[in-house]
Amino acid sequence: MIIVPGQPGPIPRPEPATERPRALIVDQQPLFVDALASLLERPPLLATSLRALGSDVALELLREEGADVVLCGLRLDPVPLPAFLDRLRTLDHPPPVIVLGAPGEEDDLLDLVAGEIAGVFTNNSEPEKFLAGVEAVIAGHRVIGDPLLHRLLGRRPPTDGDRPGPRLGLLSPTERDILIMVGAALTINEIAGRRGISPKTVRNHLASIYRKLDLRSRTEAMLYAARMGLVADRQGPRSQS
Repeated sequence: MIIVPGQPGPIPRPEPATERPRALIVDQQPLFVDALASLLERPPLLATSLRALGSDVALELLREEGADVVLCGLRLDPVPLPAFLDRLRTLDHPPPVIVLGAPGEEDDLLDLVAGEIAGVFTNNSEPEKFLAGVEAVIAGHRVIGDPLLHRLLGRRPPTDGDRPGPRLGLLSPTERDILIMVGAALTINEIAGRRGISPKTVRNHLASIYRKLDLRSRTEAMLYAARMGLVADRQGPRSQS
């Protein structure tokens, strides 16, 4: 499992009404909803589960009661997933969304990673790691489950004719080191400490990296680093500017 550290947004997230996180589960299969609720309600998460057997019902529950996280499948009905996400954005405090898919739907799930989805898992994920991922999402991070990470790393590596390879050569040595540290899931403050520079300077380097590599977010940068074989451990490179 890979966790992309969150960054503070312009609007602070509201404190949950209770100490137990509220998880809204959306699916058309009652048995699946009940099984997932039972998993979320056990330690360590101890969530309060809300159930919706349709995406329209889920939207009503979110307007009336709110939730700390939404868990749903790729195939929602009657409001499909893209429209469901659009409507979530109209809420005062849209909760993070975790999408689950069946084995064989890994590519569809990975296509969501570059967007606003907070977490993606397959239904065959290990329960303990899945719960840890849900906790991380509630804490404001983004998560990619192990089977999906293995699928991503198992994709055909870029060749000289692929677009990412030549673009990597556009990075300065400092930018390359920072990209490696992003791939190792270091936070901006951790990168700043290792490079001996300010967090603002790190953000400026990240903006340059995104522009040169045609990336839109830290998640895409982390995935790019993984595909290019640049992922190091959390110690990261220690070179100085």
